Amino acid sequence: MTPRLDMIGLVTRDMAASLTFYRHLGLEFPPGAETEPHVEAVLPGGMRMGWDTVEMVRTLDPDWVPPQGGPAGALAFLCDSPAEVDATYALLTEAGYLGEHAPWDAFWGQRYASVRDPDDNAVDLFAPLAEAPPEE
Repeated sequence: MTPRLDMIGLVTRDMAASLTFYRHLGLEFPPGAETEPHVEAVLPGGMRMGWDTVEMVRTLDPDWVPPQGGPAGALAFLCDSPAEVDATYALLTEAGYLGEHAPWDAFWGQRYASVRDPDDNAVDLFAPLAEAPPEE
């Protein structure tokens, strides 16, 4: 069997704050998840996203230190339309999250915006600017 990507993991300083942010993006979590050291959510399509507290990670690797100098990567959330990019960006920034790049029409044909989650991870929002022509 060929290995396949099954889960994206994040480390969080504050589980409740992180889950609140990702709830704004439509993710669902079990009751009481905010107090757990490890939480998972199943995404559309079956992939999972997981969160571990700093304390949990340090039980597995006592020498672990958070990355320095900015995020090592970004998560990108596909929105249904350019208007949804704008609305989601507004929802998140009005809720107090850092808006890194306000929505703009990118040269590659997408409406794009970037915010930061409570742990300073980059989270991009995007949608195609126009419908792709049907394949023949």
